[in-house]
Amino acid sequence: MTPGLECFDIAFLWAGNVQTGCNVSNGQKILLSLVALVLLNVLLVIIFGDRGLVEVNRLKEERSRLLRDNRDLKAKNLSLHREIERLKTDSEYIEHVARQELGMIGRDEVIVRFNAPGKKETGLKEKGEQP
Repeated sequence: MTPGLECFDIAFLWAGNVQTGCNVSNGQKILLSLVALVLLNVLLVIIFGDRGLVEVNRLKEERSRLLRDNRDLKAKNLSLHREIERLKTDSEYIEHVARQELGMIGRDEVIVRFNAPGKKETGLKEKGEQP
C-alpha cells in the first residue's frame, strides 16, 4: 500500500483510535473534519435542495399528472366538438337531446303516466270528496 493512502485511511478512522503508524496532526484532523462536513452539506443540498433529487421527483410526478390531465381534456374537448357538430347538422340528434334532457314531446304526442302497482294515488281529488 502507498503511504499516502494509508494515512488517508487513518484520517477517516481517527475517531476510532485505530493506528497504523501514520501520525495525523490535530490540524489535519480539523481540516479533514471540515472537508467531511462540507461534503455532507453538498450531499444534503443535492438531495433536499431547491433543485435536488426530492424536488426533481416531485416535478416528474406533477408533469405526469399534467400530461394525463391534458390528454383527458383533449379527449373531452374532441367529444364536445363532435356533439356541437351533431347539434348543428343532425335534426334527429337534436330531437333526441330535446326529449332526453329537456323533457319535450312532439306536437301530436300525449304523455300517459300510470301508477305503479301498490302505490297510493297522488293525483288531485275531485271537488266534493272528503278525506
